[in-house]
Amino acid sequence: MIEQALEEALAQCRLNRSEFSELLVRLLDYGVICRDESVIETTLYDRFQRCEQLVREWLAPLGLRLQHDSRFQFIRVYPPGAEVPGLPDQEEPHHGGFRARLSQQEVAAILALRVEYDKALREGQVDESGCAALSMEALELGMRNLLKMSLPDKHAERKNLLKKLRQLRLVQFSSEEVETSAEVWLRVRPTIAHFVSESVLHQLIDSEAPPAVESEATQADEIDEAEEAEEEQVLERITPEVEDNSLFESEAAS
Repeated sequence: MIEQALEEALAQCRLNRSEFSELLVRLLDYGVICRDESVIETTLYDRFQRCEQLVREWLAPLGLRLQHDSRFQFIRVYPPGAEVPGLPDQEEPHHGGFRARLSQQEVAAILALRVEYDKALREGQVDESGCAALSMEALELGMRNLLKMSLPDKHAERKNLLKKLRQLRLVQFSSEEVETSAEVWLRVRPTIAHFVSESVLHQLIDSEAPPAVESEATQADEIDEAEEAEEEQVLERITPEVEDNSLFESEAAS
């Protein structure tokens, strides 16, 4: 009965089962599809537009939710319990079965990207696709200012971090620049504004405000404790908390 209903629905979407399966597997594996990322994702995004409601109906029983931004042409799937921009929170209990935590360094880089993108947005320094240019130097400075963290020193580790950010479809960059250790410029996607919520951004901005003047001894202790608490809270609240934003373990996406 289910197979027959699926075949009928796919016929209305002018798709076959293989094409539908390819779309779902890619979306669940990568967690995000951006139309301008590659020829493959262009094809899959256009295919999704023909069967969006059907995809939503198949994912809904699993507690998975979709975010479709038609302006910037990307789709992101969120695991159960994740905060989804523009949608109410789920009330059902969830146990994080689909989730795997990002490293603190990855989260710090993502938060810095969000703050720098917001700054570029306010200054009108975004292109027609909503992307902002950011140098690696500016990214590292942002990480230090926000969370007192820095990019990895080793080239291989830095390369892996950039690859992770690209897998999440948060940035684009030239692979040649990374391989040659040249000055790397990132193209920060507007997806970063959806990946990190406004509430988290406000916490970061508020945390930079100077504390009230007290005795020097107690003031220093309280600043340290507040900074540690704020950092832990921000690292915990970034959503979705998933390794390369994939719902299933898989080989690293290219």
